[in-house]
Amino acid sequence: MKTKILFVAACITGSTLFAQLAPQLREDSSKTLNEVLVTVTKFPQKQSETGKVITVITKEQLQKSAGKSLSEILNQQVGITINGANNNLGTNQSLYIRGAHAANTLILVDGVPVYDASGETNQFDISNFSLYNIEKIEILKGAQSTLYGSDAVAGVVNIITKKSGDKPLDVTAMLSAGSYNTYKGSVAVSGTTNDQNYFVSYNRIDSKGFSSAYDSTGKNNFEKDGFSQDILRGSYGFKPFNKTEAGVYGKYSLAKADIDAGAFVDDADYSFAAKNLQAGTFFNHTLSKSRIRFNYNYNRYQRDYIDDSASVGGFAKFQKGEYIGKSHFAEIYNNWKMNKKIELLTGIDYRQNATDQEYLAISSFGAFQSLPLSADTIKTNQISAYASMNVKFENGFNTELGGRWNHHSIYGNNFTYSFNPSYLIKNTFKIFANLSSGFRVPSLYQLYSEFGNKDLTPEKATSIEGGLQLLQEKMSARLVLFYRNVKDVFVFYTDPVNFNSFYINEDRQKDNGAEAEISWHISEKLHASANYTYVDGEIFTRNFAGKDTSYNNLFRRPAHTFNFTAGYNPSAEFFVSTHIKTVSKFFEGQFAAAPIRMGGYYTIDIYGEYKLNKKFKIFTDLQNITDQKYFDLRGFTSKRFNFNAGIYLNL
Repeated sequence: MKTKILFVAACITGSTLFAQLAPQLREDSSKTLNEVLVTVTKFPQKQSETGKVITVITKEQLQKSAGKSLSEILNQQVGITINGANNNLGTNQSLYIRGAHAANTLILVDGVPVYDASGETNQFDISNFSLYNIEKIEILKGAQSTLYGSDAVAGVVNIITKKSGDKPLDVTAMLSAGSYNTYKGSVAVSGTTNDQNYFVSYNRIDSKGFSSAYDSTGKNNFEKDGFSQDILRGSYGFKPFNKTEAGVYGKYSLAKADIDAGAFVDDADYSFAAKNLQAGTFFNHTLSKSRIRFNYNYNRYQRDYIDDSASVGGFAKFQKGEYIGKSHFAEIYNNWKMNKKIELLTGIDYRQNATDQEYLAISSFGAFQSLPLSADTIKTNQISAYASMNVKFENGFNTELGGRWNHHSIYGNNFTYSFNPSYLIKNTFKIFANLSSGFRVPSLYQLYSEFGNKDLTPEKATSIEGGLQLLQEKMSARLVLFYRNVKDVFVFYTDPVNFNSFYINEDRQKDNGAEAEISWHISEKLHASANYTYVDGEIFTRNFAGKDTSYNNLFRRPAHTFNFTAGYNPSAEFFVSTHIKTVSKFFEGQFAAAPIRMGGYYTIDIYGEYKLNKKFKIFTDLQNITDQKYFDLRGFTSKRFNFNAGIYLNL
């Protein structure tokens, strides 16, 4: 009931604000948002000129979210759900776009795909990023495998890192403290001189935390699970020739966390450490009508787990695991502006994944050791060629048509396509549609582990979306309907006769839904935005009798999600905002049992900042101010009322 009341209240508030704004919108209807450029399409492009569904989280928005994590910010965006975003630091976080499996979203860093080749799937943990290293974020929804290859089935999230400014020396720092004995610190030094630039930063988080597992009785004295993380990042760029840019970059992160044995189950001696090294280089050369870009990235991700026998929370008395994934990515592409109407993008990329894995567990039934995997032999590679043509007409009609050929060292060839027309009316109103396909290759674990199957073929998806968008100076709004059909879904199968288990291609997944969002500047001092997401889906699988059955399987993904944000600047120095989130009921899947229904919930956050002068800013972030008790992962504790406050310096 409380959730419904808040939802209605927010809608009423939004309607009132819109009514106040309507006359002003009519006066400014000739103005557009054409100045907003997006790069997730591999070249700079105005939002008004593309029919793709893109959300941009700007530098200004990130600066006014100083107390939050990357997961918490993404969790407020339309079409996105992140389980664990508000749980204890160090717990698993799964990013779902439009209800799709978490592995069907591709994470990019400055346009380059990043993976964890050691995991059951290749999905990358977004907790490896510090918010203070991020310049802006671009979210591109829909099947995007034509431009970005495997895993871009539901969309991509492009994290654009901070670069040096125009000054020879720029120093920024942040210090904060908050609930659960959580301390954060960040310092960055950057500069630009002549034809060279550099950026170096260090980030630290330390938290005593709380019990990740939920103590349902409140009497078991579950221990607190702490978390620490260090991130060191640097980049160097230069211009060796006229119209040529080159550079190198690197990032190293180390995270350590205490973890529990599972839902409702404490474990005082279970911990993990995660190490991530990324390094690469890039090269840009601009010609009269084209731009050539080369990228290379090396990514090494290592996860170490240890659980000794002093505290037995789960099945094993002792367990130890080491998982190392190594990825290489190389790409070269060219954007050629053939004339005022036609741009052609062509490219080729190469990817290689390899892994080392060991796992040992000792229980009352004896010892179990998984099949060891060695990077010398456990590896795959794939090479792709792609092209995309954008055609712009003077009457406002734009279209994009593209395709990608992909060759994998195990399963062979596959092909994807993309067709994306849009029509812009008087630089204000846009109608768009997108028909595209996507794919996800099997992971090394799914191919080579004791449950592996080298006969797996990629998951194949067809995505259809269409909608309307309003682009004005003081207001923007968008409505999108989408449908996704995924075939040959990877399934963990157990033979009912001999009980052998392995991965197969079998199921079909169909998802659909709607997204609605609106953002408006009511005045120079007041801004508000709201978004609503609806997702529904079912999986079609073959039962033991050989007949197809279907059921809703969007576990941990609520059907209805609503976000409302309002920001107010009473003066040039002071800013305050509030955010309201409501989540409908959802279901938690259970092994060999019916799903459990989880209740909906709402949260209210308040953020404030005050600029002491041009160099110093203080801020505070209050989350879940009504102290709601809720769960988005059954058996795991979410944050109650908590706060974070600190100071930001720009010297």
